[in-house]
Amino acid sequence: MISVLPCRDRAEIKKLFNRHSILPNEDSGCVIATQKDEILGYCLYNLTLKSMTIFTVEPQDDIPLADGILRSALHVAAENFVLDAFYDECAPVELFKALDFIKNEDEKRLNIDKLFGIERCTPNQ
Repeated sequence: MISVLPCRDRAEIKKLFNRHSILPNEDSGCVIATQKDEILGYCLYNLTLKSMTIFTVEPQDDIPLADGILRSALHVAAENFVLDAFYDECAPVELFKALDFIKNEDEKRLNIDKLFGIERCTPNQ
């Protein structure tokens, strides 16, 4: 069985961020997909009280796994009452497009509402 859970090990988070040449900070986190003791993939993000910013999702060539990992990361945001999710310049935009998670390309906003099967109205819509 595959598990996708938030990583609480700051050293592991730092290691994964460094692998992508991204400087982690106190808001940095990740979810890691594992099967038994094997790491299958992960999502790197920053989570503040107001928003989540996704930096990367790995693997990018396994669409179903990437979808589950991205949804798990967005779920972490929702559990913390954060419903604004964005992607960084270095994020895999084509993957997000393939998964139909981009809500607004200009804002680099992800559609976190897909987790709940709803569409929120925002003043800019």
